[in-house]
Amino acid sequence: MTETLSAGLPELTAGRLVGSWQFDPYALVLVLLLGGLYAAGVIRLARRGERWPVARTVAYAGLGLGAIVVATMSGLAVYDHELFWPAAVQNIVLDLIAPLGLALGDPLALALRALPERGPVSRRLRAAASGRVLRLLTFPLVSTVLVLASELAIYFTPYFSTALRHGPLHELMYLQLLATGSLFVLPMLTREELLPAWCSHPVRALLVFLDGLVDAVPGIVVMTSGTVIAGGWYATQHRPWDPSPQQDQMIGGGLMLTIAELVGLPFLIAVFVEWVRAERAKTAALDARLDRELATTAGTATGVATVSGPVSAGEAAGTAGTATVNGPVSGTPAAQETAAAPQPEMTRPWWETDQGAVGERFRRGGGR
Repeated sequence: MTETLSAGLPELTAGRLVGSWQFDPYALVLVLLLGGLYAAGVIRLARRGERWPVARTVAYAGLGLGAIVVATMSGLAVYDHELFWPAAVQNIVLDLIAPLGLALGDPLALALRALPERGPVSRRLRAAASGRVLRLLTFPLVSTVLVLASELAIYFTPYFSTALRHGPLHELMYLQLLATGSLFVLPMLTREELLPAWCSHPVRALLVFLDGLVDAVPGIVVMTSGTVIAGGWYATQHRPWDPSPQQDQMIGGGLMLTIAELVGLPFLIAVFVEWVRAERAKTAALDARLDRELATTAGTATGVATVSGPVSAGEAAGTAGTATVNGPVSGTPAAQETAAAPQPEMTRPWWETDQGAVGERFRRGGGR
């Protein structure tokens, strides 16, 4: 049975962690707002006869919004004022798991597809996405530093202990964790170009791997720190069944480290999936271009009539009325115009233009 707890909490067990819930109006408003906007975009596309991937919707709602609900309203939120480790898990869920789920839903691409292309909202959104401020904040190294600095500032300044005493500041901390995490994750997975041109998918995979190493830093620092985080607050909340503050902090740091490393793998897989999709799209675009060029060339060749041999202007005049020439007569202005007509430039295989030894070997081998 679900129970709502506030004060005088009983000993934390697995059953109470799963069954204890509390109402957070700020988090609920945020979830309803994000979910409502996303649903409106999907519905608008459906009315136009366009499909939005179901998997993206499930990831956005289930993993993204679901993680926000779990972090702010489940047993983690109920016991985060009682023990440090639920608060640590709560924060890492908002910082890593929720942004990953939201990014897998690709809300930016959905918004740009659903909104009228020349509408004022779409123009503002595109301007903001390409603006200097967002480009700076989402630059890979900058966003990684922001995530790391955000977590360390929370735990190793009076920020966290003050947030435990003041509800509005605690809610602001939730929003800060969600926003800083999204600054790194969303540009890595969206179809829109938010990253510099040099940040190709192989580079993104490398950056995600390095970010996984950086994400382990807060957990290691928390676990090994000799300073008890928010020690004054948790000392007043201590119950006989609680672990000691030092043990509590070690548990919290260990869970932060474990979750950060577990999230890194699916994040890396998601980047590889987007890489494969991008390569398939490029291949399809190249095939379509080649098909168009071949069709243009075939049309040009069909339009130019051929004759069995060169026919001079005098011979053509002498045989007029007894023979029909199937094309422009050699030497006539029409023939000259046809010969001078520019032919469409074809896309040539790489080995025909490569000047190196590999290209030469391929040319000798017939392109094999």
